[in-house]
Amino acid sequence: TDWLGVGRYVRDEAERRDYRNGYYRRDLGTQLGLLRRLRVPRTRQGCRSELLPRYERRQESVNGLVREAFLRGVSTRQVGEVLEPVLGESYSPQTVSRIVRGLDQAVQAFHQRRLPDEYVYIFLDGVVLKVRDLRGRVRRRWVLVAYGITSAGRRELIDYQLARGESEASWTAFLQGLFLRGLEGCRLRLVITDGSSGLRAALGLVWPQVPLQRCWAHKLRNIADKVPQKEGSCVREAAAMYRASSRREAQRSFRRWARKWRPTRPRAVACVERDNPASCDRIVFGVISHLNRSWEKKPLKQFTQKS
Repeated sequence: TDWLGVGRYVRDEAERRDYRNGYYRRDLGTQLGLLRRLRVPRTRQGCRSELLPRYERRQESVNGLVREAFLRGVSTRQVGEVLEPVLGESYSPQTVSRIVRGLDQAVQAFHQRRLPDEYVYIFLDGVVLKVRDLRGRVRRRWVLVAYGITSAGRRELIDYQLARGESEASWTAFLQGLFLRGLEGCRLRLVITDGSSGLRAALGLVWPQVPLQRCWAHKLRNIADKVPQKEGSCVREAAAMYRASSRREAQRSFRRWARKWRPTRPRAVACVERDNPASCDRIVFGVISHLNRSWEKKPLKQFTQKS
């Protein structure tokens, strides 16, 4: 009626824009299930509905469910079977592939967006993920990840990139891409990394002015690998030195810990000595303590689990 400009059975031709022309039937997939044989009105000249766009056979929310299932690791062949009890119909692998391809534009826009130079702390890490391609095959791939904290304390995924490994060339290409997109590091106070030599070399080329700190979450896991599980107190006591609020406190904690554990766990002590937290000359320990608590929340782990 709104489209025609007049109500049913009204003969006022001055206000009329079109004439009714019956209806046609259409199935519509929704999150509540499949709605079969909906009556869709039509006019002689044709009309467009915001509620039901032309040629649409399923709502965008259904496409979102299909993409979410795929991102959770369900293969294109299995997505239709998994969602059929909810959606009321099974989608073919070809249909699932077409829906999933819609992610490509969003991913490309994310990787090409301009980056604000507002990060004061950046975590860098290389992780290995199992990636499923459109044919359903699972492969192990390296992913280089940058995660940032702004001056307001907001944590953000900056970017990620598939790579062949953690070589200097791979990290340099990744970091230079961030730099050219606007992340010049003018406000960067600290970069936190694992022990990758390739990453350290790349940072010296891209952000040579920014202090570098070894990631303590990685270091504590390294200590845990060198002691029996029943001696978890060794790891807990080691964490105390990383939470120190001053250099003096960190030195005291390290000396106490080393004296206690060197006789029985020399490999664990040697692991820490290579990256003694008391050797950080240019870093304020109060800031480091705050960063350590933030990193213990494992933002990169949360990202990889969602990927």
